[in-house]
Amino acid sequence: MNFLIGAFKPACNFSITFSDGKSRKQVPMKKENGQTVMVPLFQSQENIAGKISIEPLQGKKIEHNGVKVELLGQIEMYFDRGNFYDFTSLVRELDVPGDIYERKTYPFEFSTVEMPYETYNGVNVRLRYILKVTVSRNYGGSIVEYQDFVVRNYSPPPSINNSIKMEVGIEDCLHIEFEYNKSKYHLKDVIIGKIYFLLVRIKIKNMDLEIRRRESTGSGANTHVETETLAKFELMDGAPVRGESIPIRLFLSPYELTPTHRNINNKFSVKYYLNLVLVDEEDRRYFKQQEITIYRLQDS
Repeated sequence: MNFLIGAFKPACNFSITFSDGKSRKQVPMKKENGQTVMVPLFQSQENIAGKISIEPLQGKKIEHNGVKVELLGQIEMYFDRGNFYDFTSLVRELDVPGDIYERKTYPFEFSTVEMPYETYNGVNVRLRYILKVTVSRNYGGSIVEYQDFVVRNYSPPPSINNSIKMEVGIEDCLHIEFEYNKSKYHLKDVIIGKIYFLLVRIKIKNMDLEIRRRESTGSGANTHVETETLAKFELMDGAPVRGESIPIRLFLSPYELTPTHRNINNKFSVKYYLNLVLVDEEDRRYFKQQEITIYRLQDS
């Protein structure tokens, strides 16, 4: 029995370190098992370099057909779990076939890596970046080790950022005008606006503003759409009168938002909407939805 237990132990210990690991910002990342780990943060066009150490267990040697490290950007659909679509794939050969008797360290570097998409963990899809180290062997299977890292990309403030103005109404019953100061917001922005009641002939009980995230994955008949309400903000409690104006001031920083993702690698999209909801005394709901764009602004 002891022999069997020993047969499934890994033949060596791995360590993967980044050359600027001590100074580089670390961010939390949720793993598949639900645990949160701290991993390094990169952005597109950065160099990713470091060292990989492989140390055989005491008294053992590793016969191998070569050692390589790959940098992979992958998309995984949860309805197609286990199938990864690689949109970035770079490889560095670290060693020719031979034997490893003692701890061996290999430097590696990927220069100005194109990482066009951000790391994303959604309801039905995830986009991840990993370093994958493979020690190829004929028998006992290859030994593989993974190291995750996170990518975030920053946008400058948009040169054109129009306000959103809309009218909504039910003929002869309700007519309101609403305005949001911008159509594009960064992740720590504030939504400022106002709602103006031009005609009120139904008894409004309350009014809320919601932030909704819509994630769509797949295409054609295989499209899956998930809508989450991330925030609900009460604008008014009680009946408004004609001519009344209600101010809006909604801070985005408390909510776990991501930038808007449009048709990422033809696999998924993530869009955000402001949803204005009015409820009357008979609990009928009236709403108007408007898409907004969210982007990541470089921290000053």
